[in-house]
Amino acid sequence: MFILLDIDGVMVQAAPWKKVELHPDGFFQFLPNAISNLNEIISETGASILLTTSHKSTYSLEKWEELFRNRGIHVKVDRLDDNTDLLSRKDEILNWFSKTEHRNDFVIIDDDKSLHDLPDHLKEKVVFTQSLIGLNKEAALNAIEILNSALV
Repeated sequence: MFILLDIDGVMVQAAPWKKVELHPDGFFQFLPNAISNLNEIISETGASILLTTSHKSTYSLEKWEELFRNRGIHVKVDRLDDNTDLLSRKDEILNWFSKTEHRNDFVIIDDDKSLHDLPDHLKEKVVFTQSLIGLNKEAALNAIEILNSALV
């Protein structure tokens, strides 16, 4: 199982008028409620993370795992390929799925509105967050339900 995870607007508040706090490790500080909610999803489902964020190529996978650990999230991290073609998030995800064996054990957590245009079989797996709130309890429970339904 895996979580296609965005950072801005999910783990970090995306308010253009507000400077994002930095963690001592130099990357953005995650919202406390987003941390606890992501930990609940991981704990309940055993899911790993597939980064879809525009920041995904900033660090190595080992560094990403360290960044998550520094924030109290212990999880295996992978990422989509570098977005050298400057694709929309929707197209990046479609491209990844076209190169991946058919899977049903995933959820997409993102605030990117382009994902409304995904094909229905993918869109039904999207949990949209509000960029000013991030990953709240309701979104986490929805993500858990989507992941657990893949086991049936």
